[in-house]
Amino acid sequence: MTTRMLIDATHPEETRVVVVSGNRLEDFDYESSRKSQLKGNIYLAKVTRVEPSLQAAFVDYGGNRHGFLAFNEIHPDYYRIPIEDREKILRQEAAAAEAEEEEIDTPADAEAEDAGDSEPEPIETLDDASTEDAVGEDAVGEDAVGEDA
Repeated sequence: MTTRMLIDATHPEETRVVVVSGNRLEDFDYESSRKSQLKGNIYLAKVTRVEPSLQAAFVDYGGNRHGFLAFNEIHPDYYRIPIEDREKILRQEAAAAEAEEEEIDTPADAEAEDAGDSEPEPIETLDDASTEDAVGEDAVGEDAVGEDA
């Protein structure tokens, strides 16, 4: 049997295609200029959101709405990232982490520069007897200031 493809484009707004094997109709398809066909086409898209509860991802393919892609419709071969792309992604992640560390370290360095090179002096500890004397003197000093005021 011979297989033939018949195309009817007599109307400018519609094209019809038929595949016939002998006298048997194998496939029929039509396209209309008023309604563009989106289903079944192949698009380059970017994943915008993954929805684990739906076992799917929403993708931006350039249309007026986001596309819906079920996980079970993705062939397992697409989960493997080529070596060159994987290395590029790892370099980008390392550079981003390095930049983030620099941003975190930069404010601390700026504060240290503002404070100068002077280091805080250690606090001297007093023995018990001198501590009591210091407390007593402070108390008298406070009373004296309170009486003068």
